[in-house]
Amino acid sequence: CPIETPEGQNIGLINSMATYARINKHGFIESPYRRVKDGRVTDEVVYLSAIEEGKYKIGQANSKVDKDGVLQGEFINCRVEGGNFVMVEPHEVDFIDVTPMQVVSVAASLIPFLEN
Repeated sequence: CPIETPEGQNIGLINSMATYARINKHGFIESPYRRVKDGRVTDEVVYLSAIEEGKYKIGQANSKVDKDGVLQGEFINCRVEGGNFVMVEPHEVDFIDVTPMQVVSVAASLIPFLEN
């Protein structure tokens, strides 16, 4: 079974690294994000720790982007400090998730319809 299912006192407590995450030289987990400049998603990938993430407005990977990388729509749903979500104009977005699957482990990403 590729999915960990501990029993006993640890039931439901699983520590698996998220997809695309890495450990930096100081031992902190970092996640990849694509930089956004003036509402345009660039090819530059930047790894941020949880502390660094709080300094930026980070858009969701499923945000609409045209063929030139320009964020589409009047507002973009973004995470900000404290894990809160806000709607901001495209030019206010600093980074965007690389993929929607980066928040789960490889094993969890195998579960069909995980969002349900």
